[in-house]
Amino acid sequence: MALQFDLAGDQIDGARDYQEDAFLITHLTDANGNPSALVIVADGMGGHAAGNVASNMAVQAFNKHVSSHYPGKEPAKILHECVVKANDSIQATTEETPALSGMGCTMVAAILEGDKLWWASVGDSHVYLIRNKELIKKNADHSYGGFLDRMAAAGKPVQPEPGLARNMLMSALTGAEINEVDVSEEPLELQADDRILLCSDGMDSISTSNIIQHTESSDSPKECSKALLDAVEKAAKPKQDNTTAVVVNITERADITGLDDISLRLATDTTWGAPTETPASKPAPQSRFRDDAPGEGKSKVGLISGILVVLLIAAGGGFFMLQQGKLKPPAITRSTPNAAPPADVEEATDKTDAADKAEAARPAADTAKATKPDKRKAATTTSKRTAAKGSKAANAPGSEFQDTLKDGSKGPMMVWIPAGTFQMGSPGSSPHAEERPRHEVKVKPFALSKYEITFAEYDKYAKARGLRPPKSANMKRDKYPVIFVRWDDAYNYAQWLSQQTGHTYRLPSEAEWEYAAGTGKRSPHWWGYNIEPNRAHCQFGCESRFDPNRPTQIGSFPANRFGIHDTAGNVTEWVEDCWHPNYQGAPTNGKVWAGGDCVYRVVRGGSYSSPEDSIRHSKRDKFKSNQRYNDVGIRLVRELE
Repeated sequence: MALQFDLAGDQIDGARDYQEDAFLITHLTDANGNPSALVIVADGMGGHAAGNVASNMAVQAFNKHVSSHYPGKEPAKILHECVVKANDSIQATTEETPALSGMGCTMVAAILEGDKLWWASVGDSHVYLIRNKELIKKNADHSYGGFLDRMAAAGKPVQPEPGLARNMLMSALTGAEINEVDVSEEPLELQADDRILLCSDGMDSISTSNIIQHTESSDSPKECSKALLDAVEKAAKPKQDNTTAVVVNITERADITGLDDISLRLATDTTWGAPTETPASKPAPQSRFRDDAPGEGKSKVGLISGILVVLLIAAGGGFFMLQQGKLKPPAITRSTPNAAPPADVEEATDKTDAADKAEAARPAADTAKATKPDKRKAATTTSKRTAAKGSKAANAPGSEFQDTLKDGSKGPMMVWIPAGTFQMGSPGSSPHAEERPRHEVKVKPFALSKYEITFAEYDKYAKARGLRPPKSANMKRDKYPVIFVRWDDAYNYAQWLSQQTGHTYRLPSEAEWEYAAGTGKRSPHWWGYNIEPNRAHCQFGCESRFDPNRPTQIGSFPANRFGIHDTAGNVTEWVEDCWHPNYQGAPTNGKVWAGGDCVYRVVRGGSYSSPEDSIRHSKRDKFKSNQRYNDVGIRLVRELE
């Protein structure tokens, strides 16, 4: 079906003295040369310093990154990177200008391409789909009320804490860590006669039925956005917030020879031809944009080709810019699919966390040490005598070694993990109480098994002790992680390895495991914020191509920055610690936490049978220590001596 998009947006100040919202509509071109569009709405945080500055800054940073990277990457991936870039821009500004510290904004953005829509959001603004007279919210609500509603829907209702308002934000762009980012894992499939509404939370002043009524009775997006904002003003709520509404009509295009199947249309009856006048006391920022298709003009039915339409709302006022023809200021450029990104743009997904800027700036050779240790075989320890020396070369971070057992065979492949300090657990806004409070932990260097312990490696211990080896269900014993082992079995295997090698082997502490699995990052996964195909083996969302009913071979996925494989999914792993219900009083030195309920031991990493939420490196769970499970295995630490 041939579709076209009609877009329009508007906003009101409400009861505020000045406008803190900003919005933008940008015309793009997809990889096939067809028109597509970017829509962004940012809501400056009321009561915070310079919320209007934050919202405009975030919008411009977001647009710049899209313009530099679209097309060429998956839209969802681009959107997530843009959220991080927008947050980084606020961080950089507050560092340069301390007087602006505390400013922030929420944001929602969408890319429309073909018959699909992708979105990203942080905060409490909305992406609504209006279809068949039904209003459907597509993005997550990062307010306290949204959190309570999500917990209730998941069958885990939480009693509201006294003094906390439902509209309290639990995630926003402030330059600090972003608590939650919602990025569409799968695009919304658009249909003819759909309407999309992106709006700030000021729209909450009117009811769902009121929104549906005005969308149904309005013909054009311009008429619809105006009707919605008029309804907000008519509601006359005390302290009415700024409100922004961008409406997208999805219509079936008439079959006209020579026109693209998917078209972007802007209503020709708009008054966007000239900038809106802004008061001299509140000047609009100077913005310049490049038009990549000069001289094209409009097609027969008002289709706009090669036009960049930008709506930037500045402090206390705004201006509209409609640029076409031969305007080619160089401030923002759009790359081709094969174009190299600007030098200041980070490409690697595991470098997107703003807190990891220093890490991202390291020379590539440093990372190669951790991710490609095979090149360092000359520096690895391959015998007990070499390993015992403790030389700098032998113990270098990322170097591998295998200690020798008494029968001359080799123990598990181990990798030296560098010392470091990291934030353990989840932020205070997290629904996972067992992962709170987040706290700083300093970890000393140690070695960790590169892979999950295999059946074959465990068999050596079982044979030596006269134990029955666990069944592997037709899995190659030297290729698959051992399962059906109790915590006691894992503990005793580590003790046996210590006796065999003369070095101290043990199960990792919770802190050591989380640090090594996440490589010290705050993002939920060592590679970034979102689940990505073929990064891990889990039940839902991982798209790993492997049998979801059993583990897969060790090392089937890339190693993390420390050179460790399969810390996310495949099999859950026992750690040393007894279970504690939360991190109140947890040690900060990386050691095993004494005490707790030792009937249950902590497991980490999620498994092939886990949902995607369980493979976060901060996720912790408890299993009975005296039972065997078909999805729990072993990973070991060898101490530095």
